[in-house]
Amino acid sequence: MAIIINIDVMMAKRKISLGELAERVDITPANLSILKNGKARAIRFSTLEAICRELDCQPGDILEYRPENNNL
Repeated sequence: MAIIINIDVMMAKRKISLGELAERVDITPANLSILKNGKARAIRFSTLEAICRELDCQPGDILEYRPENNNL
C-alpha cells in the first residue's frame, strides 16, 4: 500500500502506550492496533483529529504517501 502509517513513531516520541492512546481517543486498542500496523482501509476524520490532538501532531506526521514501484 502506498500510504504509510507512522502512529508508532509519534507514540514513541510522545512516550504514550497504545492502550493509553486508545483510551484517550475513545477507540478500542484492537482497532488502534489495526490502524497502527497499516491494516486499516479507512480512518474517520474525527478519529484522525482525536489522534492528532492527543499526540500533538499534524496528520502529515502520521500519514505518509510513498508511491509503489510497480515496475519490479
